[in-house]
Amino acid sequence: MRNQTVKATVLVAGALLLAACGTNKTESGGGTSGAGCDTSKGTLVVGVIAPLSGELSALGLGIQNSADLAVKEANEKCTVKGYKLALDPQDDQKSPQQGAQAATKLSQDPNLVGVVGTLNSSVAQSVQPILAQKNIVQVSPANTSDALSKGENAAAPTRQFKTYFRTCTVDSLQGPFAAKFLVEKQGKKKIAIVTDGLTYGEGLAAAFATKAESLGAQIVTRQKIGEKDTDFSGVIAAIKPSAPDALYFGGQYPQAGPLSKQLKDAGLNIPVMGGDGIYDDKFISLGGKDGDYATSVGAPTESLDSAKAFVDAYNKAGYQDKFAAYGAFSYDAANAIINSLATTLNGGDWSESKRADLLASVGKYNGQGATGTISFDEFGDSNNKVLTVYSVTGGKWSPAETGTYSG
Repeated sequence: MRNQTVKATVLVAGALLLAACGTNKTESGGGTSGAGCDTSKGTLVVGVIAPLSGELSALGLGIQNSADLAVKEANEKCTVKGYKLALDPQDDQKSPQQGAQAATKLSQDPNLVGVVGTLNSSVAQSVQPILAQKNIVQVSPANTSDALSKGENAAAPTRQFKTYFRTCTVDSLQGPFAAKFLVEKQGKKKIAIVTDGLTYGEGLAAAFATKAESLGAQIVTRQKIGEKDTDFSGVIAAIKPSAPDALYFGGQYPQAGPLSKQLKDAGLNIPVMGGDGIYDDKFISLGGKDGDYATSVGAPTESLDSAKAFVDAYNKAGYQDKFAAYGAFSYDAANAIINSLATTLNGGDWSESKRADLLASVGKYNGQGATGTISFDEFGDSNNKVLTVYSVTGGKWSPAETGTYSG
């Protein structure tokens, strides 16, 4: 999910700001481990980098809470022999610069074993090199930009950072999956595209457009909005003459919801479709209407037998925020780090020199998670390629189709 490019000079400057920062570290399970657990060797840290405040906090808090649940359960089960685990969540405010600062702060902790995050692909671009510099494993539950793992040249993919993994699938599958649904299943042939200009939205819309055109649809206009825009009258005026029968939005729900409402108010009562960036209840509360669509990674969490224990445990834990679109993927990301750590240490001692061994363990990881089997390919991408189309029906998201894109 999502983006914006940050130059190396900004990263360095962001890193220098953090030497004296404090910690957000929270001792999981209220500062206690499971009964009888030996934690005499001390505390090891799982970091989280996500937007914990601001307009995307509904997604970020779901990521944080789900990782927290994994840490608490690991402590209860004495998963990492001799150690207690603690969560250290950092708020990136969906800003690449803030993400760089968060990564630098976390990387200064010698007891940091890995990081769950980020939400936004643009933030990942700034976080990846900082964590990689210290061999720190990063597992994202939400990044969907292909370039993060394979580089910009799709014809010659090259792994960018050996430290980077993700539990969700990518835009080169999500975009075409959406196109097949909208063109073949819904019969839409004249489609307008609007993007927010960021990496996530641009990449997803490009993948959608290529497939839609190959299926015989016409992209009648392409427009851009600003990330902070709230009034879309200018873009709507530019779209109207082309008389589209659907609009595909590359971006996130804070803009997509109001855009859908303003389109309808302007007399363009057409379905708006987007990717996982708009799949949240806030899209609907901000103006998303019945007949709009979104794709998201994985199958609906509540429908999976593999996720039942996660959902029950999350609800029982009493978190104030929903686990949202990426909670199950965050839970699986945290467990991939934690279980790989247990395998790596095997009762031995942690030191920063163990990070290389931990990376190797994560690369070979194969376990059952809330979202299904969790394993990674040679690029660090998830082998789980399942996607779902959701429709807004009766003011709520409902699954319309679940499957995989096979070309």
